Amino acid sequence: MSDTDSVRKGRVYDPDVEHAFPDERLNEVLETVENDAEIQAYLDAQNVNPVTRKRYNDHGSKHISIVRNRALCLYDLLKAGGVTFNGAGDQGLAEADESVIIALAATLHDIGHVVHRTDHPYYSIPLAADVLDRLLPDFGWYDVEERVRLKGEVLHAILCHHTAEMPLSLEAGVVRVSDALDMEHGRSRRPYEQGGRGINTVSSQAIREVTLRAGDDVPVVVEIEMTDAAGVYQVDTLLKAKLTDSGLEDDVRIVAVTTREPDERLVERVEL
Repeated sequence: MSDTDSVRKGRVYDPDVEHAFPDERLNEVLETVENDAEIQAYLDAQNVNPVTRKRYNDHGSKHISIVRNRALCLYDLLKAGGVTFNGAGDQGLAEADESVIIALAATLHDIGHVVHRTDHPYYSIPLAADVLDRLLPDFGWYDVEERVRLKGEVLHAILCHHTAEMPLSLEAGVVRVSDALDMEHGRSRRPYEQGGRGINTVSSQAIREVTLRAGDDVPVVVEIEMTDAAGVYQVDTLLKAKLTDSGLEDDVRIVAVTTREPDERLVERVEL
């Protein structure tokens, strides 16, 4: 797939194209994040517990890149579809801060994995707070009060990517849903090759491609191509669960299609 096709299909956020929202702040934040040594170290280190030790799906830098890209593409489609966001607005922040909240939360939502896979969203909160306290003063457009309010919204979105907590802002809802949009087979390649046959790993292997596009009667359609019925777990149990109570239920439609090849089989025999 060419870079142009990737952008067109809603898979990669491109700072150089026109968006349905003001993007100057976002683009500066993204450049800073990509060059921040501490953040990049977290994104690598946070993969050890879930993948190396538990043979779970990827939660490292690749996962973060995919989630952040899809969160920003999802946000762009929602804005183009006329959806009004409330996180930044409720705090008296600018419209331009909506995408900043989404990008920072998507970047930092999984760093709690450096502590443990279990309950990682709650460990992510203090670690992300420390990073934000260091990072936000470098952006000259925020005063002390605005930094506090922005940090609160980012931490809220980080916490609510976990289905146990209900998002109270649509920015948090975007991050929550986008976390589940990283489901294609590449995410589970390492644990699958290492012998991992948990339902998350096997079901991810069945997902060929995920695309986002504008819908005819809803702002966003998520199209999922599966090669095996095992992929239903990713779609129904994970993505549907995260869409539920996200605040975006009426704005996002999920369409899953099975296009199985005759010789594709994920599991030959299972004994319980």
